[in-house]
Amino acid sequence: MAQVKKTEVREALLASAHRLFAKRGYAKTGVAQIAAGARVSEANLYVYFHSKLDLFFGVYEPWLRERIHRLEGQLASQRSPRRRLHTVLKVLWRELPADDGGFTNNLIQALSTTERREGYKPTLLNWVEGRVETMLQSTIPPTRWKALKRGRLVHMLVMAQDGFALASHLDAHGTCPAATLDMMVDLLLGSGKSRA
Repeated sequence: MAQVKKTEVREALLASAHRLFAKRGYAKTGVAQIAAGARVSEANLYVYFHSKLDLFFGVYEPWLRERIHRLEGQLASQRSPRRRLHTVLKVLWRELPADDGGFTNNLIQALSTTERREGYKPTLLNWVEGRVETMLQSTIPPTRWKALKRGRLVHMLVMAQDGFALASHLDAHGTCPAATLDMMVDLLLGSGKSRA
C-alpha cells in the first residue's frame, strides 16, 4: 500500500532543511538532522524527497525563483539601460550571494559534493538563465546584443555569481565591488556614456 503524503510533513521537512542549511550549511547538515528537526523519521523523509540534493532544491528553487521575480519587478520601473543592467548585475553578483545569510553558498556546497549518478538536472539553472537573458535582451541595444553571443554571455554572468557567493562566504567584505559592476556595464553597453 502506498503511503499518503501529507502537506504539513513536507512543509515541516522543508522548514527544517532551510533552517539547518542556513545555520550549518549544506555540507554540515545531515538528513537525520533534518528529519529530527521536522519530527519525522529519516525513512519518512525519503517518502517525500529522493535525496538530500532533492530536498535542498525543494528549499532553494522557490527561494531563488522569488528573488528573480523580485528583480524583474525592480526592472519594470527602470527606463535607463545603464541603470537596468547595473541592477541585474548588482542583484546577481552582490545581493543574491549575501541574501539570507549567504544561502546561495549552499548551492555551491550541494553541487560540488553531488556525484553524476545522483541525477542533477540543470532545470533551475536553465530557467534562471532564460529569465536573465530576457532581462538583458530588453536592456542591451540589439546590435550590441547580437555581438555578445547571448547564451554564452548569460551563462558566464550566472556562473560568476557562484564566485561572488563563495567570496562573500569567505570574507564578509567579499561582495562584488561597485567598480566591477560599473566596468561590466561599460563593457556590455559598449561605452560609459549615458550614465544613470
